[in-house]
Amino acid sequence: MKLRITGNTIRLRLTMSEVDYFGRTHFIEDKTEFVNSDFRYALDTLAQGSIVAQFADGKLVVSIPSALAKEWTSTSLISLHGVMETSNGKKLDILIEKDFKCLDDVMEDQSDHYDNPATKK
Repeated sequence: MKLRITGNTIRLRLTMSEVDYFGRTHFIEDKTEFVNSDFRYALDTLAQGSIVAQFADGKLVVSIPSALAKEWTSTSLISLHGVMETSNGKKLDILIEKDFKCLDDVMEDQSDHYDNPATKK
């Protein structure tokens, strides 16, 4: 699972096996290890509501309604988008996506990525 944070935007991208795992377990987590602690990030489900994100104790958790999670993991739906208001009245954009193969040459293994729709004719 890849995490990208830019300003007030959070973006998670999951590979095919990660989407499959999340579809079965309704939870997936990853971490970045530092010298004195880990930064953890997770995707979770809620019974209902809207897409939200919380950060506490060094862990970022993005949660999506279970019905929306089921649709995303079991169909060709590519991405989910949510906007939530922060405690200071600003907006936080949240995007959850299926990870596509890059169009340019990259060194990372992309065998578990979804085929990029831009390559299909």
